[in-house]
Amino acid sequence: MTILIIGAGLVGSQVARMLVEQGEKPVLLDSAAQPKAIGEIVDLNKVALIEGNVLQPLSIVKAVNEHAITAIVHTAANPLLTLGAQRDPYAAVNLNIMGTMNVLETARSTGVKRVVVSSSNVLNHFLGGGEGNGDLMNEEALPRPTTFYSATKQAVESLGLNYARWCGVDFAGMRYGAVFGPWSGAGGGGPSNVVREAMRRALNGEEASVPAGAMEWVYSKDAAHGTVLALRAKDLGTRVFNITMASLTTPQDMASAIQSVVPGSRVKIETPAATAVSLPNMTGVSDQTTARKTLGYSPQFDFVAGLRDLADWMKAH
Repeated sequence: MTILIIGAGLVGSQVARMLVEQGEKPVLLDSAAQPKAIGEIVDLNKVALIEGNVLQPLSIVKAVNEHAITAIVHTAANPLLTLGAQRDPYAAVNLNIMGTMNVLETARSTGVKRVVVSSSNVLNHFLGGGEGNGDLMNEEALPRPTTFYSATKQAVESLGLNYARWCGVDFAGMRYGAVFGPWSGAGGGGPSNVVREAMRRALNGEEASVPAGAMEWVYSKDAAHGTVLALRAKDLGTRVFNITMASLTTPQDMASAIQSVVPGSRVKIETPAATAVSLPNMTGVSDQTTARKTLGYSPQFDFVAGLRDLADWMKAH
């Protein structure tokens, strides 16, 4: 089994690390790979790192054929996720939707059966509408995404489910919470960068800032763990899975976690104006029942454990 990982960043590099630890040699495809940052997560001698662009479908086909790929993990997304999509909706729609379309169509045309795609639990939170009370004959029956990023992720899931229904592509959509974890390179979403910067400042003895709203998070190693479980699952069932910490982290929780990991640190609660749209005040916790029953997923890191692991990594690097 040779697995192609598209997007060698915060989550993709951790998926590669897990596969290497399981004795495999995955192929990492990225349009602008950052070998130094990737090499801090996974031994580059134990992966194949190749250049390719998810918006150029023939580069995906070439990778599949040259490396005898049997499954694909697609983690590439627009820069800064929600925030980036609000700033440049066209680029986000092009990369998230057409990029995923190219991956799914490559799988269909080459016979790759299993495709695991990064979705997002923004679909559990950034929603409006639904005034039709579920009556499908009413124009407002269905909840609709309220940001460009969540709209693209709804499209990604819908496309994947239809490729599974009509084209024999064994699709899984992973609804990650806001991801944070070890990564020294460029990229990542607004929330992940906020956590990384807060930990950097705390470790340097500077005042750290945490967002003013409650958030659902997932540590990058747990996101990778859920993804690998989806690669291995014999039956994907309903095909869409919430992959989070199964808890809501309040600003006070986050501040206390930083002070627990870095005793004596100074933390203030404020959401930077530039990232406000990507750091909402969430009010619910995504249901883990399907991920637990179908994949055997349960989070291994709560917020404190994730911060402690991140702090250890940052000190070492």
